[in-house]
Amino acid sequence: MKSNTHILTLDGNSLTLEALIYSVYHLQTRFAIAPKSKQKILKSRQWVEKIQQQGTPVVYGINTGFGSKASVSISQGKLKELQRNLIMSHAAGTGDAFPIEVVRAAMILRINTFAKGYSGVRPILIDTLIHMLEKGVVPWIPIQGSLGASGDLAPLSHLGLVLSRGAKEDKEQQSGLAYFYNRKKQEWELSSGKTAMKRAGIPRLILEAKEGLALTNGTQISTAILVLAVYEAKQLVKQADIAMAMSLEALQGMSAAYRDELHALRPHVGQIRTARNIRRLIKGSKLIDCFPERVQDAYSLRCHPQVMAGVRSALDYIENILNIEINSTTDNPVIIPELADVNKSLSGGNFHAQPIAFAADLLAMVLCEVGSIAERRIFRLSDKTLNNGLPSFLIENSGLESGLMLGQYTAASLVAENRTLVHPASIDSIPTCENQEDHVSMAPIAARKAAAILRNVQKVVAIEFLYAAQALDFRKKQSGNKSIETLLGKGTQVAYEVLRKYIPFIAADQPLSPHISAAIDLVQSNRILREVEKKIGELN
Repeated sequence: MKSNTHILTLDGNSLTLEALIYSVYHLQTRFAIAPKSKQKILKSRQWVEKIQQQGTPVVYGINTGFGSKASVSISQGKLKELQRNLIMSHAAGTGDAFPIEVVRAAMILRINTFAKGYSGVRPILIDTLIHMLEKGVVPWIPIQGSLGASGDLAPLSHLGLVLSRGAKEDKEQQSGLAYFYNRKKQEWELSSGKTAMKRAGIPRLILEAKEGLALTNGTQISTAILVLAVYEAKQLVKQADIAMAMSLEALQGMSAAYRDELHALRPHVGQIRTARNIRRLIKGSKLIDCFPERVQDAYSLRCHPQVMAGVRSALDYIENILNIEINSTTDNPVIIPELADVNKSLSGGNFHAQPIAFAADLLAMVLCEVGSIAERRIFRLSDKTLNNGLPSFLIENSGLESGLMLGQYTAASLVAENRTLVHPASIDSIPTCENQEDHVSMAPIAARKAAAILRNVQKVVAIEFLYAAQALDFRKKQSGNKSIETLLGKGTQVAYEVLRKYIPFIAADQPLSPHISAAIDLVQSNRILREVEKKIGELN
């Protein structure tokens, strides 16, 4: 996976989160379908074509209408029109566009679903999706409009607009919008789907029976949002440990709360991992255990491993859900040629994204607490009555100058915003489609909220880094300006040095916003984490 050109072979069963993430962010990735999968794809497609030709048996979405119109029979001559009509009528999304990475992830996941061989689509449809990924065509898909029940219908229909066309050449506005990656300029350019596909040299398809339904019936948008959010959350949790370790040193805290003997008595895996991370980060620090008579620290320091135990366990659970979902058939109906029945299709509810909705709401909840406990440490660092001898608001001339006072306000506002966002979407349901679809998951809303909370928590952790580095500079001064190398732990020293490459010590009042933005960039780019792990090895 380290070569410039990576080939990802999809079979519907063995896609990993790591391979998916890599392929999303590396445009040079090439895609292939496993030989066994090609056979299964052809077998299920042959049965669909048999139904298309003979008209029997009655199969939902092949020779019937959709949703509450499942009892309406469609004549043989209208089956292609039925599929294109589905795409056009269901492209009803609104709002801003999903990030390109989310759409690329959803496209890869859709291909992987088709590769399982139960969707009844032609190989050319799969090839077209592959060509779009490889040649840099990504549909512009609005973020609002899916309930996460009959699949992510609206957003996946916007994908279908770009990929398909009517029997007669359609108008530009009927082809949706798409980005085309201009490799010379190395930038994405937005145009109509028709133009983007033409620039890439990819013919748009006239959909055959079942194909419009197969394109739209799936959880891939909701799943893609959650996959990317979980990937970033895992990096963020490690950075939260680094920021906490810096705060612990800045506040001259106690190490006893992180000893292995303590955590072995309550052996939650995430708790043990977190405590181990902290011990490695502060190893060699001269600022820890300076005041043994204090006995113990505040909860935001002492209980960090216990809080992160729940966070890390939740991330493990969510990853397990995603590993199943990304290798699942989420169509309806599914075509199983091996069935002894005359009718080889089964209508069910694999498109219902409730597992993803629950997982996304859980991610939102645990990330809320990562931000909440980090904000308490930010407050403690800035409060002269709590920070063990540091100046008020971490500035020399407090009163005349406000120093870092308002950074904590910003962190508090982000935490408060997260608490309004964390209300679970998965417990909501609004019936649709003449009450045929009378229970829906709201998974895409849950996933989008989790992603929004993730962004907010990245900002809170960035502010903690800013405060901790400022506080450590005061500790350096209090020590008689000893070198940082002699004061800090092996891991926290690296983090401090990376921060100081981009963010100076704040000696006098000035706008904090640029410094906060710089810290956010360091968190979101994982630059601090990479450098720390180079020094002390990968964190858990």
